[in-house]
Amino acid sequence: MTGDPDLLDDLLRLAAAGGAEVEVAPDPAAARPRYTSAPLVVIGADQAAPCLRARLPRRPRVVIVGRIQVDEPVWEIAELLGAEHVAVLPTAEPWLVDRFAERHDGRTGRVLAVIGGRGGAGASVLAGGLAVTAVGAGLRTLLVDADPLGGGLDLVLGWEQVDGLRWPALTGTGGRVDPPALLRALPHRGDLVLLSFARDEPPAAGSAPARHDAVPGEAMAATLDAARRGRDAIVADLPRHLDDAAALALQAADRALIVVPAELRATAAAARVAATAAVHCDRLEVVVRGPAPGRLKAREVASALGLPLAGTLRPEPHLCQALERGEAPAADGRGPLADLCRRLIDDLVAGTHTAAAA
Repeated sequence: MTGDPDLLDDLLRLAAAGGAEVEVAPDPAAARPRYTSAPLVVIGADQAAPCLRARLPRRPRVVIVGRIQVDEPVWEIAELLGAEHVAVLPTAEPWLVDRFAERHDGRTGRVLAVIGGRGGAGASVLAGGLAVTAVGAGLRTLLVDADPLGGGLDLVLGWEQVDGLRWPALTGTGGRVDPPALLRALPHRGDLVLLSFARDEPPAAGSAPARHDAVPGEAMAATLDAARRGRDAIVADLPRHLDDAAALALQAADRALIVVPAELRATAAAARVAATAAVHCDRLEVVVRGPAPGRLKAREVASALGLPLAGTLRPEPHLCQALERGEAPAADGRGPLADLCRRLIDDLVAGTHTAAAA
């Protein structure tokens, strides 16, 4: 990320020497869509202050690079941004080539985001079903509950008594976590790991309950970085009113799904959610859930929203009963939800690619 043509020439030469594929952004606005998911971020000294003003989230493996000499304020900004190094060319050229050459084992997990078009649309159930199905397909999976006003994905899975860290434990990390240690510390069963909100923390005086605290952007960025390196699939249940953390998850998503009941008012509400989400993710699709009291067709809902139709869900009375008993959605592999989840996970796996440095 640099607007300095001479520095850009140097960085492209060093990246080529390290065998790295790169994406170039002249400023923070252009870099934001790939900022959280790229294996390495190299920021030119000319863009350090603009990055701070843009409030880009703290994340691992950020390097600030200058030529000949770097002004003193850049070192202060580097600390505020959470940059791990400030490199000065040409002295640091061999070191920077080594950074470009690091492959981080070439593996990055895929991110699938789910949003409700309105309250009670069924987004959390779909997110839970997708995570359970991904594990059944042999994928190491992280399920992220990022909706502070939702009922909780721990209840969707029947995991409210499973031990492990919740969001409040990550809010003080400053964006620096050890990925394997983080994944081991979260609630997990087999290859499914869950990050959700705490239920048993008393709220501070005069504040809302702890479950309603928004997720800090730095905590979401650190979680996504750890998950991309340590999981095959990441499913994120996001709030309709996007906070900084939800926007980051959408920007990192390989695909995002808006769940909309086949109702006129639900479609109208979803149009507002879709317009906001589309700013952060251009891979937005709709899942339409029946029944349709007014016989509104799924393709009519998708057309009204101007989005591709990812699939439909028919009513499943036994699913509601199973959730009340603490049984995870799609766990038995039968029914419309399980069928849709299998297809969506297959599509997600088929789109696997290796991320490039930004």
